[in-house]
Amino acid sequence: MNPTIGWIRQLAESWGVPGVLVPLVPFLVLLAVLYAVIGLAAYGAKRKWPRADKTIAFWLFISPWLIGFLVFTVGPMLSSVYVSLTSWDLITPPKYVGIANYTEAFQDPRVAQAIKVTLLYALISVPLQTALAFLVALLMNVDLPGIRLFRTIWYLPSLVSGVAQIVLFLWVFNPQYGLANDLLGKAGIEGPGWFNDASWALPTVILMSLWTVGGAMVIYLAGLKDVPSNLYEAAALDGAGVVRLFWHITLPQLSPIILFNVLTGIIGALQIFTQGFIANGGPKDSLLFFVYYLYDNAFQNFRMGYASALAWILFVIIMALTAVTLRGSAFAVYYETELGGRRRPRLRKG
Repeated sequence: MNPTIGWIRQLAESWGVPGVLVPLVPFLVLLAVLYAVIGLAAYGAKRKWPRADKTIAFWLFISPWLIGFLVFTVGPMLSSVYVSLTSWDLITPPKYVGIANYTEAFQDPRVAQAIKVTLLYALISVPLQTALAFLVALLMNVDLPGIRLFRTIWYLPSLVSGVAQIVLFLWVFNPQYGLANDLLGKAGIEGPGWFNDASWALPTVILMSLWTVGGAMVIYLAGLKDVPSNLYEAAALDGAGVVRLFWHITLPQLSPIILFNVLTGIIGALQIFTQGFIANGGPKDSLLFFVYYLYDNAFQNFRMGYASALAWILFVIIMALTAVTLRGSAFAVYYETELGGRRRPRLRKG
């Protein structure tokens, strides 16, 4: 332990600070020192540049987030780059191994399986969630008595934690006494094994993901409320029907929101963890999601170096898919400042 931190903790204990709060004292002291430095710098800048009040206020207000971002996000990310180049079991000192962890990852068949399962989940679940959330938003975009209750009912499942969701659906999709197979049995259909069947485990998790489309539905609903009504009125006067109104007004106006939901959906799907963790990877690694395999290496096998390498591989995959999605959006997303559905033509020189 750093001698200064140890001295601060001893001082806190001598002042009668409760034992639970003692570890927080050095951190609070560090924050106080940082704010003091920022305050002194702001005071000096204000004296030297009297008109810099707004700039000073901006940096003062953003400094708590900036400090937290540097300490708790940038710092761990940079340290994980180094850890990914080492062999470290959390007990012995890290041993530098170069790119051996990355080489092993590209040769590990379970990494290939984890990437396959995760990409399949993302490529199937995200379009289904997007379509269902958009459809529900269209249905909820009416002024009828009690419509707010239905909107709330659709939104509430998105507030349920992932663990609670899978516990609920483990009962719903239980092969022996689950609700799903009970209903199928009454219809004369023999239900599948769901989570216990390697061929049905991933489709079951995809079905689960559709239960929480309420969050995206609210965003789409807000976008629908923001579409100018005069656009619909003008198009209706020109003889446009419901389909043309949807295709030429509603869809283009909501295309930036669709892009946002698709991007956040892809990023979230690639980081799915809870379902694979509760199912312990599923039968025959059918639910071996990438983040679960990363966790298994880090906190079950204590291979922090290898897990850090996997984390950076996932980072590259997410960035690549995000870049491809954004690149493709240039041909499909409409902004009022641009030509709808097309990229702006480049002007030739001369």
